[in-house]
Amino acid sequence: MRLVWLVVGGLGAVAGLGVAAGAGALAAEPHEDGPHEIRVKLVGSQGQPVGSVTFKTVKKGVKMTIKLENVPFGEHAVHIHENPVCDAPDFHGAGGHFNPAGKQHGYQNPMGHHNGDLPGNVMVDEDHMGEASFVLKDISLDPKAPDSLFLNGGTSVVVHEHADDMKTDPSGDAGNRIACGVVKE
Repeated sequence: MRLVWLVVGGLGAVAGLGVAAGAGALAAEPHEDGPHEIRVKLVGSQGQPVGSVTFKTVKKGVKMTIKLENVPFGEHAVHIHENPVCDAPDFHGAGGHFNPAGKQHGYQNPMGHHNGDLPGNVMVDEDHMGEASFVLKDISLDPKAPDSLFLNGGTSVVVHEHADDMKTDPSGDAGNRIACGVVKE
């Protein structure tokens, strides 16, 4: 299993995340503006568990740690999507990428990147497990911030079948959605 850790783009603060659509949030350490850390369970198209995502407020933004299991071998794009909906089997109710800044897709796009884009993919090894961490500065856990994951009732985390090419608008040519977890306050 390979662990990747990157620091990238915008701002971050504090609040709580929850989960819907057949998954639950784990207890979080209280903070004055909400939990300091929360874990979102990811489910596949048949409702099976496929991993988790942890959001944690850190000095330089929000650290997002993705742990995948029972996912096909290879690189997979993971994005934060605009709607708090995980409607299996295709997860299209999650909508497009979380993008309150109104930019284009991908860290290699000269027009900027969506707030919900990640600067890398998650590599899943032959044991069907993978893990990656990113510090994101273009999202916030503060419910009052303009880039809050709680805008319009929440967001979702979506795992795609292929890698993100980091430039093709609107989704990095990442293919179908194979797993999802809802992020709610």
